[in-house]
Amino acid sequence: MNHLESLDAYFTSNREEHLNELKDFLRIPSISALSDHKDDMQKAAEWLEASFQKAGLENISIDPTEGHPVVYGDWLHAEGKPTILFYGHYDVQPVDPLNLWESGPFDPEVRDNKLYARGASDDKGQVFMHIKAVEALMNENGSLPVNVKFIIEGEEEVGSPNLEKYIEENKEKLAADIIIISDTGMYGPGKPAICYGLRGLAGVQIDVKGAKGDLHSGIYGGGVQNPIHAISEILSSFHDKEGTIAVEGFYSDVRPLADEEREAYRALNFDEEALKEEIGVNELFGEEGYSYLEQTWTRPTLEVNGVFGGFSGEGIKTVLPAEAGAKITCRLVPDQDPEDIVKKLRAHIEKHKPAGVTVTVTEFDKGKPFITPFDHPAIQAAGKSYEKVYNVPTAFTRMGGSIPIVAAFDEILNLPVVLMGFGLSSENFHAPNEHFHLENFDKGLRVIGDYYYELAQFAKDDLRK
Repeated sequence: MNHLESLDAYFTSNREEHLNELKDFLRIPSISALSDHKDDMQKAAEWLEASFQKAGLENISIDPTEGHPVVYGDWLHAEGKPTILFYGHYDVQPVDPLNLWESGPFDPEVRDNKLYARGASDDKGQVFMHIKAVEALMNENGSLPVNVKFIIEGEEEVGSPNLEKYIEENKEKLAADIIIISDTGMYGPGKPAICYGLRGLAGVQIDVKGAKGDLHSGIYGGGVQNPIHAISEILSSFHDKEGTIAVEGFYSDVRPLADEEREAYRALNFDEEALKEEIGVNELFGEEGYSYLEQTWTRPTLEVNGVFGGFSGEGIKTVLPAEAGAKITCRLVPDQDPEDIVKKLRAHIEKHKPAGVTVTVTEFDKGKPFITPFDHPAIQAAGKSYEKVYNVPTAFTRMGGSIPIVAAFDEILNLPVVLMGFGLSSENFHAPNEHFHLENFDKGLRVIGDYYYELAQFAKDDLRK
């Protein structure tokens, strides 16, 4: 019996027990954003500690931070073999609006071979799979083909404010040859994908102040600047009519898309008509000269996420508002820098602000973009493991979203990052009725176990290229 057959037998015979354990993990309402759940965060960390022990990990610790704790464990007895650092998170998003859930968000339920609960896909389910892969190999062999280290944090859903400091302070403890993260998704049902690039992030809020208070629009209208008009003028200045960002220097550092990447994306045969039907629009819109996948994976954006000001209640109120504002986020690509982009945004806003108002800009989330060459041996090895289990070619993709801590891992530890996810974009993570397709749970366990064997074939220096 080869190792993949052995893994299959183990996971088949233990499936119900593993699902029940995962349900126990999902029952813990570890919502990092809400202070009322502080005790639940500690409970989730302790659950992981016990799960690490059962799997056979060693040197297990619940490490305090200024926020929620980090859970660490390792197994380091594969002499001369590569060391994997696995990162995940045990915190989850809030559950509002509760009335839209078909079953309780912390009452896990299987329906149509999908496991419904908050955190089922993002990220408890995927973290659990890596722990169980280690447990399977330890139970079957008494050892692992590679060395492993686990670091599971409790603040990813609130921007990982304390993790970068933790990484800096524990460089030696976290030393490894590659980092594996399963917090991304498949290309589609039955279509595995390795994500080798993430967009970065820069967010700001623009506040426009006019008169010292709201004014009667009949008495003052036409003689005093309207802050809503002013914010509208600023927002309209950000793009031209073709969707190109008009901020001076915004594209200066954008790394050109390689021909082989464009060809790989074309080969995916992305169905734009199906997308339009799925999201309910009659036409797609984006930067000219690029396909939808190129626009959303490899090009930067500037999006208005919200506009506020004035009266928006029932009926009408003839008011000239004193204040208005907007929230903006930019998705960034290699080699853009969030600090530089915010500086350029400030200059643009100052240049285009109308007379008669004061404008302030407040900075929010920032995260650098990330990319690893998709021909890196660790990424190609992951692709092989997917293909053995799913029996289809693996897609190599970028992702339009941002995981800011990935760039921090890359910069601080200087290691290649392999993003191998098992979720689907349709699984409602961050929304009501989050769920995880159990087909990918079952196959993913086998992929992860096989991947450890694939990595064991490499010399350490081969992976750190």
